[in-house]
Amino acid sequence: MPLLPLEPYLFPSDLFATSANGPDGAQPWWVLHSRPRTEKAMARQFLARGLTFFLPLYQRQWRSKGRMQSSYLPLFPGYIFLRGDDEARVAALTTNLIANVLAVKDQASLTADLARVHHLMESGSALTPEAQLAPGARVEIIAGPLAGLEGKVLHRGKKMHFFIEVHLLQQGVSVEIESWMFQPVQGRRAEKPVGAGHA
Repeated sequence: MPLLPLEPYLFPSDLFATSANGPDGAQPWWVLHSRPRTEKAMARQFLARGLTFFLPLYQRQWRSKGRMQSSYLPLFPGYIFLRGDDEARVAALTTNLIANVLAVKDQASLTADLARVHHLMESGSALTPEAQLAPGARVEIIAGPLAGLEGKVLHRGKKMHFFIEVHLLQQGVSVEIESWMFQPVQGRRAEKPVGAGHA
């Protein structure tokens, strides 16, 4: 089965390049809990309405009846991230696809977390959704397309995974890395935003 094309997963395309310094910097994030399996439909409606959003996706492959299947699925099932004022929130609710709206008390932290997830997506690395946060050594990636990102390293058998957290959801995403690609974070604050300043 051919891979379905990656649908638009954020709008505008430079959302994280401008989120810290552009006019959108003053707009809050809203975490929207969608009705079951409606994340992509919601993203399409947001795009048609010109609403600013981010729907993290990953490519999943599996074998069915001897044939390889592939599709893009939400990294955080049931959630989509909207950025805008209260008018944008109300416009999103009119889709009738939203089950709940989660309050975001720490806007700077969520912005930094989502920017790191976006960086992982843009790197082209094979992403793995992580259903819960896990302890691990904090590191900074110093080589490759993820250079500059900070997160945790998790050891799974003989493999190492670099883990980015979205603290509000208590979930994360990981990619496989090699030992030469990172160094320990020591003696300084470990949460280093990408494309966003500290609060």
